[in-house]
Amino acid sequence: MPKVVANGSHGPAPQDDCKGASRGRSWGLLVTAGVGGTLVALYGVVLPFVTPALRRVCLPFVPATSTQIQNVLKMLENRSGSLVDIGSGDGRIVIAAAKMGFKAVGYELNPWLVWYSRYRAWRDGVHHNTRFFISDLWKVSFSCYTNVVVFGVPQMMPQLEKKLEEELECNARIIACRFPFPCWIPDHSTGEGIDTVWAYDLKHSRGCETKRLEISPETKS
Repeated sequence: MPKVVANGSHGPAPQDDCKGASRGRSWGLLVTAGVGGTLVALYGVVLPFVTPALRRVCLPFVPATSTQIQNVLKMLENRSGSLVDIGSGDGRIVIAAAKMGFKAVGYELNPWLVWYSRYRAWRDGVHHNTRFFISDLWKVSFSCYTNVVVFGVPQMMPQLEKKLEEELECNARIIACRFPFPCWIPDHSTGEGIDTVWAYDLKHSRGCETKRLEISPETKS
């Protein structure tokens, strides 16, 4: 009888199937881990910029123009003492003030901007005269500063005006950029449009006057 020759072709061995499935799972895990890590990194970078928009008063980061910086520096001429920039962003106002000789401090809620500000101050050689803090402006007392700079938005100016009036001394000067305070009458202003800067001397806005105590000598009868 003739022998029947079996077909020589065979399907993939079970071991090969297992290896292919294992490699597929490994690649799937790597892709999942990569996508997850990328999303976490993006979350960490984007969150500090998005968080201010979720607050009761949104104070977005809009870099100061060179004209705005020069106008602020004009209002600081012949001034002395400490300086604070409320919402200091990338630190350009603080750094410019430090170059004029001020001991300047910036408060900013975004940690990425604070770290970048510190780097810029170090790069420009004024890190000894500057300090930057990650902090909410509503939780900070500004009572120790004689020069205050703020790039605000209309929604926050009435509340900030009240806060500064309660905390600052009479010799303080407040410099508002982009938007003025609602009640105070500015003592000085410069610039046009979005580059306008208003300066308020608190001794005039508050009605403070230096009081001299006059003592008359006693006379003998």
